[in-house]
Amino acid sequence: CRHFSAQKNPQICVVGSGPAGFYTAQHLLKHHAQAHVDIYEKQLVPFGLVRFGVAPDHPEVKNVINTFTQTARSDRCAFWGNVVVGRDVTVPELQGAYHAVVLSYGAEDHQTLEIPGEELPGVFSARAFVGWYNGLPENQELAPDLSCNTAVILGQGNVALDVARILLTPPEHLEKTDITEAAFGVLRQSQVKTVWIVGRRGPLQVAFTIKELREMIRLPGTRPILDPADFLGLQDRIKEVPRPRKRLMELLLQTATEKPGLGAAHQAMATRTWGLRFFRSPQQVLPSPDGRRAAGIRLAVTRLEGVGEAAQAVPTGDVEDLPCGLVLSSVGYKSRPVDPSVPFDFKRGVIPNIEGRVVDMPGLYCSGWVKRGPTGVINTTMTDSFLTSQMLLQDLKAGLLPSGPRPGFAAIQALLSSRGVRPVSFSDWEKLDAEEVSRGQGAGKPREKLVDPQEMLRLLGH
Repeated sequence: CRHFSAQKNPQICVVGSGPAGFYTAQHLLKHHAQAHVDIYEKQLVPFGLVRFGVAPDHPEVKNVINTFTQTARSDRCAFWGNVVVGRDVTVPELQGAYHAVVLSYGAEDHQTLEIPGEELPGVFSARAFVGWYNGLPENQELAPDLSCNTAVILGQGNVALDVARILLTPPEHLEKTDITEAAFGVLRQSQVKTVWIVGRRGPLQVAFTIKELREMIRLPGTRPILDPADFLGLQDRIKEVPRPRKRLMELLLQTATEKPGLGAAHQAMATRTWGLRFFRSPQQVLPSPDGRRAAGIRLAVTRLEGVGEAAQAVPTGDVEDLPCGLVLSSVGYKSRPVDPSVPFDFKRGVIPNIEGRVVDMPGLYCSGWVKRGPTGVINTTMTDSFLTSQMLLQDLKAGLLPSGPRPGFAAIQALLSSRGVRPVSFSDWEKLDAEEVSRGQGAGKPREKLVDPQEMLRLLGH
């Protein structure tokens, strides 16, 4: 068995195979001609939120999968799915087998609202709802009841708009996407006609981007409801804000103040509506008379203290009740600690680090959302992962990583095998991928996602 010294043949492992993991691996392989990178993933399948987060009607965003596939096929890279770091193998065990370990496992939890009634049937995290229609195995039992007229989404980021758009998109527009068969069946029967997207602060503080807003405004068969009063005095304020935000504000303002009849003809025909509700903070989910399910939400009316990004929403004392049968909370994703040996900042939901170097743990790094918090798009994560990789390679060059040989995957494989864990390789994934694509072909879809891990293992003959 060949042993590799750090300088010549660094053995590096990356935990998590979403954009952060793959971009970190890609950069390491590109900038060190002898590095070997093993990527560990708890799911059976790779790509993280590119597969389980990106909306089915945004196929172009998934093109990065082609790049990631090239990386995984490199003879200096290996993917090992179905391995839960922290349970099947510990971080100290990985550190013993590799010259460096990069934690890129993202944000697999959601921020809770911490309000009464949050546990009622009819209340879901947007994260779980997205996982449900995108085929994340753990969310397949979600069974959202869409027989109500009104849905309320708490939060005003891109995920909130994704969820609103999927709820209101005419089914024939989703039919040919990679949405799961089960989710499509439920959405086709949906009775939801109105979606309110609620934020604690005002128009200037929304977190979504112009592309997502434009898609909502142009959604066939729907029309937006914005209260012009929310935009009073904004015209002057807009002048000072940076250009991307300025364009977003102008589009909001224009949509709010458009006279009926001037809008697109399709809005007159609209059977469905969506609206942005500003200056409202969730206080409690209101139960139905029998107490068995969500029937509305009580919102505290807020006002802003401070200006711009730093403005805080403060309750005025007034409340407003909004009837609805479905509440989706989209107030942020959240990272979890992976292993007791790794420091974790519970308040910020990140691994404490300086430019990707985990504090007080030489040879341990992090990239992506677990490094800087759950914000930004795939591109932001790319830049961030390249930076972490640069730090690692600098440390390698400076002789700061263990110098002796490290066994890499051979040592971990023996541990996993003794624990009855069977990792899934990238060629295993390519078999599953081919199966998904062929199942989708009949329905004119790019793929029909496999959602049952047991079925996947059966198909692989495990």
